[in-house]
Amino acid sequence: MDVAAAIRNRRAVKRFDPDHQMTAAEIEKLMSLAVLSPTAFNTQNWRFVLVRDPDLRRRIREKSFGQPQVTDASLLIILCADLKAWDRDPQRYWNSAPADVREKLVGMIRGFYGGKDQVQRDEAMRSCGLAATTLMLAAQDMGYDSCPMDGFDFDAVGELIDLPADHVISMFVAVGKPLEPAKPRADRLPPGDVTIIDRFAAAD
Repeated sequence: MDVAAAIRNRRAVKRFDPDHQMTAAEIEKLMSLAVLSPTAFNTQNWRFVLVRDPDLRRRIREKSFGQPQVTDASLLIILCADLKAWDRDPQRYWNSAPADVREKLVGMIRGFYGGKDQVQRDEAMRSCGLAATTLMLAAQDMGYDSCPMDGFDFDAVGELIDLPADHVISMFVAVGKPLEPAKPRADRLPPGDVTIIDRFAAAD
């Protein structure tokens, strides 16, 4: 499947076959593609929690308004971000770069994020959003459907997965085989309604 087809065919599926299991090789392939997602300064601040424990899934579903995809999807991925990834041995992100380039980039990383909590959080959400898109399109290419989710109690789920204090949860992505075809896509605004050239026009 080409990228355009994956984009067109990707839909948010709510009902998955609870008996279908992804193979270890499929999960490894999906995650190997997920970690190719872009991040600023290559800080790779996303953390992917693969929830495999059935009891934990059930408890997370209770904190997700009972949504069935939490327990029924073949794979439940909680996308989290390490807010301090920029400060955890940042030279490791550029080990293969020349020493002068590495030193310059590490200095830029610390200058851009140091002491700026909102910037750190904003970057985390951007990175996880990009990773979620990669996951969903890769899953589509592999013959799976997916569902991005934010309908859950973030604090409660964080407690259930022992989320570190310096991490945040961005969203879930459920992946699996659908029980039924996706519903027709809701109306989309035409590109002309959401595309601005150069700058927004002054208000009348």
